[in-house]
Amino acid sequence: MSGLVTFVGVAHPWMCDVMGHMNVRHYTAMFDDASFQLLGHIAGFTPDTKLGWADIRSETEYRQEVAPGALITIHSRVVKIGRSSLAFEQIMTGSLDGTVRAVNQTVSVRFDLVARRSVRLDEKLRGRAEALFV
Repeated sequence: MSGLVTFVGVAHPWMCDVMGHMNVRHYTAMFDDASFQLLGHIAGFTPDTKLGWADIRSETEYRQEVAPGALITIHSRVVKIGRSSLAFEQIMTGSLDGTVRAVNQTVSVRFDLVARRSVRLDEKLRGRAEALFV
């Protein structure tokens, strides 16, 4: 599996719904945590930063149920670099069997947290994103 490992966890029984599999709300949380890891590796983060990210599109394809107790790993990779945005793919697999459970594709815009508008990706950030480009 290519890409940066951005999440490792377990599908706790409390995350599962009445149908006996992990509820979609928890896939979303896991993919969100993974995206913070990916974007942190690309842009860095400090609490006093004036720049962040704003997701403008996110789509998840659910391929196989995740049962209670399943061990999960997410690999993330950049698939497109724009003027002020990154598109990235995150693949959730079973940690032990490698079976793809879900795939998330997101577009996120570099965002000025004070001016509340997009900003151009700088060259250092762009270089780190290119290193994770597949």
